This record gives sequence, C-alpha cells and structure tokens, in this order.
Amino acid sequence: MNSSIAKPINLLALVAAAATGIQVGSAIVATRFVIDQTDPVTLAFLRYLIGFCLLLIPAWRSARGWFSRRDLLPIAGLGITQFGILIVFMNFGLQFIPSARAALIFATVPLLTMTLGALIGCERMTLLKTTGVLLTIVGVGFALGEKVLFPAATEAGWIGELAVLASALCAAVCSVLYRPYLIRYPILQVSAFAMFASVGFLALAAGLEGSLISSLHFTTAGWLAVLFIGGSSAIGYYMWLWALGHSSPTQVTVFLSLSPITSAALGALLLAEPISALFITGLICVILGLWLAHRPEP
Repeated sequence: MNSSIAKPINLLALVAAAATGIQVGSAIVATRFVIDQTDPVTLAFLRYLIGFCLLLIPAWRSARGWFSRRDLLPIAGLGITQFGILIVFMNFGLQFIPSARAALIFATVPLLTMTLGALIGCERMTLLKTTGVLLTIVGVGFALGEKVLFPAATEAGWIGELAVLASALCAAVCSVLYRPYLIRYPILQVSAFAMFASVGFLALAAGLEGSLISSLHFTTAGWLAVLFIGGSSAIGYYMWLWALGHSSPTQVTVFLSLSPITSAALGALLLAEPISALFITGLICVILGLWLAHRPEP
C-alpha cells in the first residue's frame, strides 16, 4: 500500500481502537446499572443477540460469497472465545476478587497480545512499545486507586485472579489470530458470523442454567440500557475488527486501557461514584503510555 494512503488508514485504525476502548467502558457502566435485574449470562446473550441482529443486514450486503469450509470453525471458535469463554472466565473470577482488581488484571491484555504476537512472529517487541504498554497498566492501577487493594471475597482469591488472567489471555489470542480472516473476508461478514456463533454458545449456557426466560424482567430503563449495550457492542466490535485489520494487534489492544478510565469517569458522572485524586495521575499515565506505544523506534 502507498505510504501516503497507509498513514491516514493507520490513524483511522487507532481512532477506531480508541473509540472501542471508550465504548467498552461505557458498556461496563450500563451493565452495572442493569445487572441487578438479570444474570450475567442472560445479559451477555441479549447483548450479542442484539449486536448480531444489527450487523446481519449490512454483513449480508457486504458478503463476497460464503466462508471457505476450513475457515468456518476457526472464525466461530474466535467468536465463541471472545464473547463466550472470555465472559465465563471473567464472571467466574469476579466471584472471588473485587471488580477493580479484575480490571487491573484484564489491563494486561496488550502485554499478553504483544508477547504472543512476538512468539508467533507477527509483530516485534520494541522498547518504546513495551514501555508504553507497561505504563498504561500502571495508569489503570492508579485510576482504580485503593479499590485494587480491597480484600478478595474469599481466601481462594488466587482462583479468581487466574480466571481473570485466563479471560485476558482469551482476548489476546483472539486479537492476534483474527487478522488472516479480516484480510480474506469483509470485516462485517466476519463480525456477524463470529457474533452469531457466540450467541449460540451463550444461549446454550443460559439454557443450561435455566435462566434465559426467568431473567427477562427489566424495567423500561433496564431495557434501554440493554439496547444501548447491544447496539454499542455491534458498532464497537466492527470498529475493533477494522482496527485489527489495519494496525498491529498491540497498537489496537493498548487502547483497552481507556475502558476503566471511561468507566470511572462515567460512573462518577451518571452513578455518583467517587473519583480519587489518583484518577488524574492514572489518566496521565495512560495517555503517556498510549503515546509511547505508538511512537516509531529511533
């Protein structure tokens, strides 16, 4: 690709990644608002069912034929891993550790992505990129403040920490392995099919729990929150895959550090949650880390 064209496209990819990081943080706040009206698996099922429905028509129009048989299972597996298994690990871990500590552990996704990418040879670890990624993790820790130090719900807190780390590893693996399919097929087509596969997985999980029908008693505000979560997830997921298709996995996933920052800011604005002075320090660290992670090596 011509360098004069590649630079604007790469910039758009980073903007899309940043917008997705903000969207994830916004969805977390909406989830906190509505989660007491349902259960985590049912909410995840509704989230991605709505997302799939919104992506279906544009994906159908953009399709250039069907997927190759050899690609069906890998793309479905990536969707199930990103939207199903990742959530199962995260929700399991949250039974043992505070959400702030889980958010800090999940902030290691860019570091895991960079390490995995280097191991399989799809991207190179550099000093500036590594420093930037580590600084964003430190920034998330500052932004979450003393909540990171809250004691675990049980003595088996290490089980929760391992579960959330497994959740982060799922995100890292998907971020690295999506790229070949994003080059081979239209991004909307991949987005819709991967999300469809996750909906089937989550429907099965909710059915096994017997919660799918019994957990649909939302207030009007609750349904609006669910619609926001589902609709924004469809847009966010498309932007995420588009960014992964046009930039390196680490440079995309590092913007996940904006999620807890956005969540804390919106939580203070909409849910009257307190913000400590450490939040500003964390925000500065995240911004500096993002800048370093995208600086070219000298």
